[in-house]
Formats: sequence, structure tokens, C-alpha cells
Amino acid sequence: MGVLAQHGDEIARLTFEHLWLTLSAMLFAAAIGLPLGVMLTRRPRWAGPVIGFANVVQTVPSLAFFGLLLPVPWLGENAARLAIVALTGYALLPILRNTYTGIRSVDPQLVDVARAMGMTNRQRLFKVELPMAASVILAGLRTATVTCVGVATIAAAIGAGGLGELIFRGVASVDNGLVLAGAIPAALLALLADALLGLLEKKMTVRPA
Repeated sequence: MGVLAQHGDEIARLTFEHLWLTLSAMLFAAAIGLPLGVMLTRRPRWAGPVIGFANVVQTVPSLAFFGLLLPVPWLGENAARLAIVALTGYALLPILRNTYTGIRSVDPQLVDVARAMGMTNRQRLFKVELPMAASVILAGLRTATVTCVGVATIAAAIGAGGLGELIFRGVASVDNGLVLAGAIPAALLALLADALLGLLEKKMTVRPA
């Protein structure tokens, strides 16, 4: 606790940077993954290749992925920008897969009833399919957020900031206190995000009457 108090101001600043990287990446991942997942439910033949590609991105080691993006024009010039793009790639798979799976798992009879009532494709999506799939989609967002918080610590290796700075500095100087000063707040952020999204997921779960 002494180390946490000693580095309190720095921890607060790096926590803010960590949150900014994570939230930025999650916004981009959700903006890409949600509509893409919906589109794949309308064109299932593309689901395999697209989700497979996202899966390949997920399996690339994080430090190697950051390194691969460094030579890319425009990205390599700004460490934070590069980190957000990489984190977006890691967050994409759970959001994309759960959106696709959640909508595909909606009872076809409910969709048929909505169609018989004269609902348009858009109305069926927003009034039937998305509400029924909400808990599954939120589970994907929850997984993606926790993944982002964890991987964001590696962003410090390319100078993008975040709590990873303390961890890398502690490893370099063989100072376990510094490592803990970065690791503990990062772990708490992940646990807090998981708990909050878990509560939201339970509230959005549709239970049979």
C-alpha cells in the first residue's frame, strides 16, 4: 500500500490514460462489430471467413501485433493511435461473434410472427432480434472490455502510456512494488468493468414468462 500511496499521482494519470485507450478502442470495436455482426446474419455465407479473420487477429501475440503495426504509415507516427487500432482488433472478435450468434439464436417463430404482423426488416431487427439477443451481445462486450483492459498494459511498450508503464519500469528495475503499482489498478479496472457489465447483462436477459 505504501508503493500505491507513493506513486498516487502517477497512478491516477496512468489510469486515466489506460481508460482512454480502452474506451476509445471499445467504441471503435463496437461501431465495427455490431453492424458487421448484424450484416453477417443477413449473409451467413460470409460469416465463416469474416469471423475466422477476426479470430486470427485475436491469436496474434499482443506485443508482436503492436510491432507489426509500427511500420504502417499514419499509425506508426502516433503511439496512442497505434495502440487503439491494435486494441480494437483484439476487442472485435467477441463483439462480432456474439452479435452474430445472438441474433441467429433468436427463435425463428418470433421472427415469422413479426413478419406476419407487417414489420419491416428494420423493425424486426430493433424490436425483436436485438432485444432478444441483447444479453448475448452484452456478454461479448463484457469479454471484449476485459480483454482490452488487460492488453492495454502492453501499449506502454510502444510509448502509448497506461498502467503498463509502471509494470515495464518495475520489471526493468526489478522492483516488485512498481509492478504491483501498475498491475493492481489494472486488475481492479478489469474486475470493475466485468462486474458492471455483468449486472447489465443480467438485467437485459429475456426470461420466459
